[in-house]
Amino acid sequence: MPTGDAGAVELDLIPARLIAPRLRRLAFGAVGLGLVIGLVVGLFTGPGIGSLVAVVIALPTALSAFLASRRRMWMSGTVVHAHSGLRTKSVDLADAVSAELLVRSGRVSQVALKVGDGNRQVTVPLALYTDDGGRELEVLPLRALADGLVSGELAPAVAMSSALIGQLRCEARGAGLEERPLYRAVRLARESNRIPQTVLTDDEVVRLTD
Repeated sequence: MPTGDAGAVELDLIPARLIAPRLRRLAFGAVGLGLVIGLVVGLFTGPGIGSLVAVVIALPTALSAFLASRRRMWMSGTVVHAHSGLRTKSVDLADAVSAELLVRSGRVSQVALKVGDGNRQVTVPLALYTDDGGRELEVLPLRALADGLVSGELAPAVAMSSALIGQLRCEARGAGLEERPLYRAVRLARESNRIPQTVLTDDEVVRLTD
């Protein structure tokens, strides 16, 4: 999230400060492994090939870890910004022409909002669930998304906003997972055997708060 934007709301489901140390260790580990293997190969084939092997082993993982550590999502007004590490995509929810609730079901299940304005699309992770519990987007970003989704005239976006409001109400009263709309989305996907990935229909999104 850029500094100086006082009104911006962070949308990262897992804050960068929590995953950055692990990603750094991954990058350093990849570089170390590449150097060791490159050194061994170089002893038998020469320094040129050894160096090439070291780069081939280390670079992809280290670069991926570096870019992942720089990924950010935030919201300014009704605009969602997604920074991939190299560039930033922005979608104004007020201009949305598509809004979908995407569910991936597995050992770790994910619920995400996918929204587009006709030119660009962004996907905002809303929750992650395991058999032992889960992690959900915090109250302030959920509220910002819910408000942004009703700023336009797209009916599916309004239904999505209602689901997020229902999630906020469950959070306010400390409701269990089975009552929360985002977890109910995962359960719906599993019960209908639409795995590992599905997009809920507008009617299904509405029924998440029944």
